[in-house]
Amino acid sequence: MTPSAPATVTGRQKPFRAGVLVRALPALLLLVLALTGPLLAPHAIDRPLAAPYGTADGTAALGGDLLGRDVLSRLLSGGAPLIATALAIAVAVTSAATALGILAALRPRFGRWVERAADLAILLPAVLGIMLIALAWPSGGRLAVGLAATVLGIPYAVRVVAAAAAPIAATGYVETASAGGERLWYLMAREVLPNLRATLLALFGLRFVEGVYIVSIAAFLQLGPQPPEADWALMIRENAPGILLNPWAVAAPCLAVGLLAVSVNLAADALAPARPGPETPL
Repeated sequence: MTPSAPATVTGRQKPFRAGVLVRALPALLLLVLALTGPLLAPHAIDRPLAAPYGTADGTAALGGDLLGRDVLSRLLSGGAPLIATALAIAVAVTSAATALGILAALRPRFGRWVERAADLAILLPAVLGIMLIALAWPSGGRLAVGLAATVLGIPYAVRVVAAAAAPIAATGYVETASAGGERLWYLMAREVLPNLRATLLALFGLRFVEGVYIVSIAAFLQLGPQPPEADWALMIRENAPGILLNPWAVAAPCLAVGLLAVSVNLAADALAPARPGPETPL
């Protein structure tokens, strides 16, 4: 029996088009801006330049925050920490879920234990889990929030990967490779993993966005990043009381977080391989 080509099971490579670049470009530009933002900031992030919640003028293009610091400078400097934390969460969750999910699909007995453990972990509310880990590790700061988000995100992600990998593990070419004596790591890395690209890219995008939201929620709960650090999530919490005096102090970081979430999801969808369907050419 001749094994089928793995790459044809769940989808084909999406031909590169200008539209793919257009949809991925906003995320790339935001990433570059976040990394170079501290170099572009016109003022020091901890230097008061205006009255508290001062309106925009020639000195502070977006006005001042609660301490009169330049909102634009803090906005340009506050993206990198948030993106780095969310990226670390997404990479850790997706990597762990990929390994456990594929292993669960190839070894059903192990998969049943993984599924039961995931069911138990899902019962813990995410916000409560973040508070428990962050409060148990008060000096952990951003690292504690990232660890909590990773631990709480893996059970959901494992179920997604395992469900997507199960039909692939039952295909003829995987069974043939297994019967031929191929090692488990080979089956995972060479036979199943290449067919999960679309699922994993979508999962990575969702985990990244969830990481952004979790860090933002933690900032509202006064967990994670602490003043005087420049962070988009922290800026929203700090300046919320003065939103009527200087709306840009809250609106600017809110827009940045929203654009980041949308652009990353668009990029992940654009880079995912096209699934075969009625309109997909053979």
